[in-house]
Amino acid sequence: MFTRRRFLLALPTLAALPRLARSQSLLTPFHKKPVPPQPIFVYFGTDTGKGVAKGIYLSRFDRATGHLSPPLLAAATLRPSFLALSSNTQGPRRLYAANEDNDASATLTSFLMDPTSGALHEINRVTSAGAGPAYVSLDATGQAAFVADYAGSAIASYRVLPGGALSQPIERIDYKERRFGHRGPNIARQDAPHPHSVRLSPDNRFLLVNDLGSDAISVFPIDAATARLGPPALFSNDRPGSGPRHIAFHPNGRWVYSINELDSTIDRFLWSTTSSLTDPQGQLVYTGQHVKTIAHSFPAAKNTAAEVAISPDGNFLYASNRGEDTLVAFAIADDGQLTLVQRIACGGKTPRQFTLSPDSEARWLLCGNQDSASVTVFHRDPASGHLTGPIQALPLDSPMFTLFA
Repeated sequence: MFTRRRFLLALPTLAALPRLARSQSLLTPFHKKPVPPQPIFVYFGTDTGKGVAKGIYLSRFDRATGHLSPPLLAAATLRPSFLALSSNTQGPRRLYAANEDNDASATLTSFLMDPTSGALHEINRVTSAGAGPAYVSLDATGQAAFVADYAGSAIASYRVLPGGALSQPIERIDYKERRFGHRGPNIARQDAPHPHSVRLSPDNRFLLVNDLGSDAISVFPIDAATARLGPPALFSNDRPGSGPRHIAFHPNGRWVYSINELDSTIDRFLWSTTSSLTDPQGQLVYTGQHVKTIAHSFPAAKNTAAEVAISPDGNFLYASNRGEDTLVAFAIADDGQLTLVQRIACGGKTPRQFTLSPDSEARWLLCGNQDSASVTVFHRDPASGHLTGPIQALPLDSPMFTLFA
């Protein structure tokens, strides 16, 4: 029987129950559901000279699933074959496009990026100082830009003005000058110098230029504040006819890997610099180590190697083959040597360029297949380096470049 006296005795216990419940809830682990990563923008440069492509397209990339949204036109512009994006630590972001027109009217175009929608708004357009601009890069401070004019046999430098506009060319350097060496033996492809890439060194003090036509890599000291270049030094793999195209720096800053378009190989160089402020010098030493990017059974004359990239942890290198239409993965040993770990179909035709996702483990790879109107997405295993996929083939006419923003 519950009497008045028992009720009064039970009051302290009843009063303590909420406190006990609250304290118990504090002791019980509370597991929140992980918040999925927000989608990020991906820009695509397309070949407007073929099909129906009109310029730079934009998709949203789901970092959890690896899927791209249907692409929308972000900016109509002529043949944006290569794109560069300013750092997100330097104010409003700007995108720069090399408009690869193969005559003297070729241009570079700068755009302001809308951080919410990803839309691109043109800031200005300037001459590329030569035909066929194939590569554009920004220095790490965002003060200078550089372009490689493949068909025009030249490179040029620019100042980035307040607001993101590009100046007129500060310097134009003609690679037909004798100081840049002799033409290679491939008469069809090495009829003239063909600077194919302009890449900044990790310390932002030097510009490295791969010249496909002369089988050489030239190294210039730079002054980012003025966009001026110092006297160049030339380096090669001593293999005429290889056709240097692009390079990738290893995260250790000491190894440079150069992919050769014409003989489908990758070379390893050792990179070193002087600390002099008045006479800085960068040096490449060829190690004699090179590997083929194509299978031994595939006809070398039917392939041109294209892109090269290294995983953030420095354990794997990736390359693409146009003709064999493959992506290849190499393990990077402690001494820098490369060992093939995988060869996989790119999921399309003519993989001109690919890019690794910007997450710390680079868990995704996007490949633009120029001649099959698709961008394919692959999952990357950070432990083994293997690619799986494609998990998606995004329809897009004549993709030439992919860029995460």
